[in-house]
Amino acid sequence: MKALDAIDRNILRLLRVDARMSNVALAGKVGLSPSACLRRIKLMEQAGVIRGYTALVDTSNVEATIAVIINITLERQTEEYLDRFESAVCMHPEIRECFLMTGGSDYLLRVEVENAGEFERIHKDILSSLPGVLRIHSSFSIRNVLATRPRGRR
Repeated sequence: MKALDAIDRNILRLLRVDARMSNVALAGKVGLSPSACLRRIKLMEQAGVIRGYTALVDTSNVEATIAVIINITLERQTEEYLDRFESAVCMHPEIRECFLMTGGSDYLLRVEVENAGEFERIHKDILSSLPGVLRIHSSFSIRNVLATRPRGRR
């Protein structure tokens, strides 16, 4: 795929705000015909720029969950250690996000749990068994102040 131009970046910005916006409305906002707009979206999907669409769930209305942010430090930062760790993380759907980081830790993970007991199980059964882990530092969130969402400010 060619490099993203200003129209592509504008389409992505608008889809991040509301991925359910109709193609006609999206096309109007970026100044394209609906067919040209859809063609650009399809190209970005095929190139992997747009990897998928998801629903943002307000867990306070569905289930009581606590986000846990986990900093992981590996024993070594070699390509082999990083690859082994990342492959293992991908095997656990309990881990919602995983970021390779700069700074004091190697990875930042996010999990969501219903209670401390569930996190204890994840810590014991999953986090502690991930390959190459030297240190685990976990922080429990109090509340989410800002998340990507389709509506205006809270």
